Amino acid sequence: MAGATPTDSDPPNVLETIPTNTPDQFSFRNATFDEVLEELSSRFILNLPDEELAEVERVCFQIEQAHWYYEDFIREEKPSFPSYSLKKFSEILFHAVPLLHHWSHDHEAAFNDFMEYKTRVPVCGAVMLNDSLTKCILVKGWKASAGWSFPRGKVNENEDEALCAVREVLEETGYNLTGQIQRELCIKLNVKQQPVTLFVVPGVPEDFEFRTQTRKEISKIDWFKLSDLPGWKKTPPTSNHKFYLIHPVIG
Repeated sequence: MAGATPTDSDPPNVLETIPTNTPDQFSFRNATFDEVLEELSSRFILNLPDEELAEVERVCFQIEQAHWYYEDFIREEKPSFPSYSLKKFSEILFHAVPLLHHWSHDHEAAFNDFMEYKTRVPVCGAVMLNDSLTKCILVKGWKASAGWSFPRGKVNENEDEALCAVREVLEETGYNLTGQIQRELCIKLNVKQQPVTLFVVPGVPEDFEFRTQTRKEISKIDWFKLSDLPGWKKTPPTSNHKFYLIHPVIG
């Protein structure tokens, strides 16, 4: 992988590991859809504290987790269940879970508020460089249309920025940055009202075998030459790769 030039025709990363949220022994193979909704409600909604149940944004983050669980695990066990977009899935849960009924009459506005809120949640990650400072690690999203970006993710409530970066990089790449982050070496951006913090970390070994710990979130992990990235030179790169959040950092 080190020093390789990735191509969009490459197959999805085969080094994906078993996620930490692997389901327990409850089987959905013979469950009805209503039973599945009841199980998801129990797992992700019913035990939320009252203060979180009072905020549609907090509830929708849990519904998003339930949606991932449904698509990644339940439908894998029972493919006959239909696939849903997050918007449609949230509408179904708003009507199915009594605690959420008061939002069901205006689901469209509630979902739009959540999506707008998501774009303002701070994210943290890292610009991981090799020893010679000539290459960096980028990750590619799971969908075919996804672009390449620095590993990053949203900051949990009251979470330290550096610890968030360590957690997200470990989840997305399998590389542990513990002890390598220098807080003063960071880039802070505001991208469409979303605060972004990226810690610059040199000295990442090129022969490390990166292995995502996510499920259906990261398809590829690879080294890119900095000189090949948009913003490094005045002339645009000739690569066909799609990049996200690279130019504001490199340019």
